[in-house]
Amino acid sequence: MKTKSFLELSDLKAIAAAAEAEALKNNWAVTIAIVDDGGHLLWLQRLDGAPAVSAHIAPAKANTAALGRRESKVYEDIVNGGRTAFLSAPDLKGLLEGGVPIMKDGNCIGAVGVSGVKSTEDAQIARAGIAAIGL
Repeated sequence: MKTKSFLELSDLKAIAAAAEAEALKNNWAVTIAIVDDGGHLLWLQRLDGAPAVSAHIAPAKANTAALGRRESKVYEDIVNGGRTAFLSAPDLKGLLEGGVPIMKDGNCIGAVGVSGVKSTEDAQIARAGIAAIGL
């Protein structure tokens, strides 16, 4: 039997605070979502001025990154590369850059999804959040 790491509330708070700080430093109004390894929402934070739709997109990006154990941009690239049938993949709704898995010891323990600015900036914010817990 193996031991499995998981996100605790203190991790969520640290990730969210660092992601928020990155967004505010750049004057970016975004929504930040954090999910567990099964894609279940643990944290949702919509900054002032973030578009309403971002509260739907950020969790979808995080869910996709967690379930796929890779950045959601991978799926965006697959679709943009012409494999549009991938749009029918079950339970993957956030096929846009901005979802980043949280990996520890080679295992996915969750993911951060961000929405509200350019997709590369969304991913930058997600990575800044994950870095706060040393991963």
